[in-house]
Amino acid sequence: MRAVLATLGYVFSPDRSRILMIRRDARPDDLHYGYYNGLGGKLEPGEDVVSGLRREIHEEAGIDCTDVEMAGTISWPGFGRDGENWFGFLFRVTGWTGTPRETNDEGSLHWIGVDEVLSGSLPMWESDRHFLPLVFAERPEVFHGVMPFTSGKATGWDFTTV
Repeated sequence: MRAVLATLGYVFSPDRSRILMIRRDARPDDLHYGYYNGLGGKLEPGEDVVSGLRREIHEEAGIDCTDVEMAGTISWPGFGRDGENWFGFLFRVTGWTGTPRETNDEGSLHWIGVDEVLSGSLPMWESDRHFLPLVFAERPEVFHGVMPFTSGKATGWDFTTV
């Protein structure tokens, strides 16, 4: 399977009660328009996943990651705008330096309570509600999942933990 490789990071506040999220509200043609999401993006050629995560978070939020924990991986076959397959490396960012910016070219940045993220009240990909409890678990385990998409909707979800 050929896939777009990407990172997705959830930056925790120092007290771990909130997550820095982007609300993709800058470009109406954005596939994620109006949705809240973690920070991250596509890996560049020759870049390892942690370096890619750090670069993306610095570009999007203006902060530097100092403590990064692997949350898991997800294969998203059929997820992209033209049905591309995506493969994501998900991380918890528990330490960082700098002052997060308020906006970037893709949208506005917001500190959102973990409980609010998990409540289902935020506009986000419906499919995120399947894996976010694993990312924010009290005793998290690294997970590896697959979530096929058809016509912009998740059609399944399966995962294993290690």
